[in-house]
Amino acid sequence: MRVLGIDPGLRNMGWGVIDMVGSRLGHVANGICQSKGQDLAERLLSLHQQLSDIFHTYQPDQAAVENTFVNKDGAGTLKLGQARGIAMLVPAQFGVPVGEYAPNQVKKTIVGVGHADKVQIQHMVKMQLPGVVLNGADAADALAIAMCHAHFARGNAAALKIKVGV
Repeated sequence: MRVLGIDPGLRNMGWGVIDMVGSRLGHVANGICQSKGQDLAERLLSLHQQLSDIFHTYQPDQAAVENTFVNKDGAGTLKLGQARGIAMLVPAQFGVPVGEYAPNQVKKTIVGVGHADKVQIQHMVKMQLPGVVLNGADAADALAIAMCHAHFARGNAAALKIKVGV
């Protein structure tokens, strides 16, 4: 199974692709989509085009997106939500199911604690994907989101086998 993790952001949208074979995870690629344009519509279109190119290139079977973190800046949260909408829309256009994860859930799954910082996330991503070269903190976060999804997908598959009797 190939998973694309997406860390939504209006300025920088991190992405990371991993392959899961049994319980083994392997790094495929990671990067950052940087929005271009002056107004919001142009920036969202830019993110849509770049993320669509990633889907064409890597053809993931599943996608995972981090839920929006709500803060005191309502306008900033709304803009982040619009970028997250792009992160949800593109997989849907490609017929790819999308898992959604809270930031603390991703951190707890990857690091072991729900309030880990970016340095801890990067360290654990490097530990679990040996040899990976991270293209920035947002790309590391996206790989962590993909790894979190793989972890829960593996658990769901095992539960399904038990229920079905496979």
